[in-house]
Amino acid sequence: MNLLFTPNHVQLLNACYPPSSMLLSSGPDFTPKGQELSRLTYYASNHPSKLNKLGSELERRLKGECRKAQQGNTRTRVSLLISLSIFRSLAIECRRDIHLISPSLISSINTTLGALPNDLEVTARAASVFTAWTTYTDGQQIGADSQLTRDYVSTLQRFADLSSSTSKDHENRNRQKLIGLAALTGALSSEALYNDMLQFRAQVAVIMRPILYAIFGTPLQSLDHHAMSVKELPMSPYLAEFRRRPAIERRAASIHVHVDGEKGPSDSDVSIASLHAVFSLLSHANGLQMAYIMRSSLDSLDGLRAWDEVSHCHWFVIKAVEWAQYQYRYAVASCIVERLIEMQDGVVVSSYSTLATMLTTVFNSPFLLINLSTSDINSNLVTLLLRRINVTPNDPLLPDLVRCIASLGSHIYYTDQVHDLAGEIISRVALVESRAPNVVPGQSAVDSSRSQSIRCLLAALLGIIHSATEHEASQDSEKRRTHGSIISDGHSQEPYTNERSLRRTRVPCDMWQDTLSLLCDQEFAVRADYAEALAFYLSQEMPKLGEPTDRDGVLRPRRLETGPLKQALNMQALFSSSDISTKFLNATHAFVYMLATDGSTPTNGYSTPRKGENDSNPSSGRRSTSSAQAPRARKYSIVQRFLNNVPSRISLSSGASMSDYAYALKILTIIHQQHPARGLLIGVPMLLALDEATRVHDLSNDDVRMRVQIVRGLIARVLVTIGTVWSCSELVDIAQQALSLPSALELPIIPSSDSPEYHPPLVPMPFPSLDKSDTVFPGVNLEAALLAIASNEKAQESTGLDEQSMVRVLTARWTAESAIKSSIDQSSGFESVRGDIVSPLIRISPALMNIENVSLHSLARSTRGVGVADLREALEGRSMSNPALARPASISTLDHTSLILAPQTQARSRSRTKKHGIPSGSGDVRDVLNRLGIGKQNGSLLKASFPNHPPLRQ
Repeated sequence: MNLLFTPNHVQLLNACYPPSSMLLSSGPDFTPKGQELSRLTYYASNHPSKLNKLGSELERRLKGECRKAQQGNTRTRVSLLISLSIFRSLAIECRRDIHLISPSLISSINTTLGALPNDLEVTARAASVFTAWTTYTDGQQIGADSQLTRDYVSTLQRFADLSSSTSKDHENRNRQKLIGLAALTGALSSEALYNDMLQFRAQVAVIMRPILYAIFGTPLQSLDHHAMSVKELPMSPYLAEFRRRPAIERRAASIHVHVDGEKGPSDSDVSIASLHAVFSLLSHANGLQMAYIMRSSLDSLDGLRAWDEVSHCHWFVIKAVEWAQYQYRYAVASCIVERLIEMQDGVVVSSYSTLATMLTTVFNSPFLLINLSTSDINSNLVTLLLRRINVTPNDPLLPDLVRCIASLGSHIYYTDQVHDLAGEIISRVALVESRAPNVVPGQSAVDSSRSQSIRCLLAALLGIIHSATEHEASQDSEKRRTHGSIISDGHSQEPYTNERSLRRTRVPCDMWQDTLSLLCDQEFAVRADYAEALAFYLSQEMPKLGEPTDRDGVLRPRRLETGPLKQALNMQALFSSSDISTKFLNATHAFVYMLATDGSTPTNGYSTPRKGENDSNPSSGRRSTSSAQAPRARKYSIVQRFLNNVPSRISLSSGASMSDYAYALKILTIIHQQHPARGLLIGVPMLLALDEATRVHDLSNDDVRMRVQIVRGLIARVLVTIGTVWSCSELVDIAQQALSLPSALELPIIPSSDSPEYHPPLVPMPFPSLDKSDTVFPGVNLEAALLAIASNEKAQESTGLDEQSMVRVLTARWTAESAIKSSIDQSSGFESVRGDIVSPLIRISPALMNIENVSLHSLARSTRGVGVADLREALEGRSMSNPALARPASISTLDHTSLILAPQTQARSRSRTKKHGIPSGSGDVRDVLNRLGIGKQNGSLLKASFPNHPPLRQ
């Protein structure tokens, strides 16, 4: 070789290789000469401008060596190994200027892996060069240099293929997998991955598939064991803080092939390496990167066809949540929801069900998912649920979607969260309910999509409430357990306190009241599911303010601090016209009455949307307002038709089944057990009206006769419950004596479930055969029953009414229409019992007479101050004759207005805004001004808010 015209960098490079005759004897390491290599790296580090030429020379030489080694030339193979070692040394020693050699280095690695993919020693040396580059690069060239980017992604793909080796030799296969995973782990820790988001997505799409391939090939028991060791002991303490170190201080990992003759790596080694890789990736990713990781993972599962491995899918998604950074865990659930929405119109395959169960697993996991938009996810899942039902009413994915929505209740991050989720679902229920059934001419009036939609929404609604309750109970038990362990250790002596301020708000009655009409739906499957939902709400969720019971529905003795004043305040809530619980129970009894006498909604109870009703035009404000109010108008139309079709007596038109009466009994029983005071004052008048409806003159028809006997038996069983709750043995004996007659018919027992879930549609139970020779069941002696209730001491004490007043309240005329109006209007039905409209505190004055040094006048005086609203009312002409007794209107949670109340409320608000009357008299205005301290004081003892000061002297 002519050294006179050979460049200096080429001479230094040539000197690193042993003579051609000694290449084969330079093993087993096959490394360049140490002293000459030091000269080369010293020259390159001091002459950065020569690095590009050195890289190009090495790349040219290496490509020729790959071509000859691929043909079986052993000397060229050794020279290739030496060339790769020189590349690695240059990358390490010239780390400051590694970008100058990067294009040639990456291209050389890509060429080597393409030429000799099955040569373990060559691939291990190439992987070692690759990890050296990923250690020291700043990643700026990825994405900017198109050729380098293509070579880099291609190199990643080759290492990914190596990690998914399918070699028949077990040891050789595991060695190839470990080499590939080691290289991919180096890429996951490199700045080349995190420098550009578009390139991050492309790289992760390549890397995740071999990692998941290794994970899904490992038994779950081994995965759990390896995952614990991976999280507690990282691959190395140095790599754990790798990205925190500056490039100049980093050390590149060296990858060596396994020595021949030794025992090869096991499957556990491959599994641990893959878990290290995914743990490193997840623990460093932010929110956007987590989204890309999850999308790539789901795409990889598609490619691997691993959706049938449901247990492994659940394991992976849980580890993704656990290993992700605390504030970015929400991305896991959000990406799964997005994937479900993307596939919403497709045919149901295994991936649908697996994705839904994965999402449920994430929500049921104990890991917090802060920043999770539960309202958006709930809305998207509900929309997906309804869309699939409209396409296929019996879609097999429906149970999984219902469980997904229900599991949202397991993560409560603000007090009104369940309230918001329930409000969204209830609004969808009302919208679906008001939709006219799609009835085919000549067929029965059955709309399976409408029925299925309502049933699925109800199951999801109950699931959310049940999950939230279970979550709340588990948190309480965890707090008690933790506090107990602290006390046992002697660190604290403070008693455990249940922080009610951190509890979730219950679903309010006025919100649930919008669903009550479902109790009389024309579809029995809907009626049955809603009856179960209503029973669940009454027993588990409905607030019990003012009731003398505990959460288990058992009457307890009053505490010492609960005296007559406390009882009077409780009764003020019971008698108040603004009490939403009282309104709700009024409406509930009305629909139970309609169920028992009529049974189902008439076909014409549903109004069809008018043409253009659902059109939206941004330029037309009036049309958009009409469209928004259309569901409310249809809802009110349904309720009004209910009332118009309520019969005065039980007749042949009644459509209730045997199961409907059993559900009615269950609902009334729960009301009296969980809400005894309200249930007594509201329910007994309804029972009397129901008994009146059974007084049919002509009982020749078997169907009418059957229903009369069933309704009378229902009344007797409810009276047994009332007597048991109030410990009134006389009432129990009266009802039991009537039920002991042979003509009393038994109602079917409705099974109860602790955890509400979606189930197939229920079918009604048929009526039993009736012998015409049997006598008609006479029912209960209601006069004796009323006297027993009115004379009960516990009932008198809890309601604050004496026996005579109790009789007047219980025997007041009751109709379904009046009950619905009582649930809407501000005036209460109890206020007219005594013939006067005065403060409830004065009405129940006998209970207050036992209080010492308390004046009725002081109790009747309201503590509410006079403000600007009172002055406005006086100026507008609304008389304020007794401002002390004025009460503010009730405001429901989040200003939710019942759909049933909408027409009256809107009309009232419009009339108020248009009314500009003249004040009725100057006395009202003067009185308000005096109370505000604006007018003349006239020697009043009230002082101004701010003392009068003499004017400042100028």
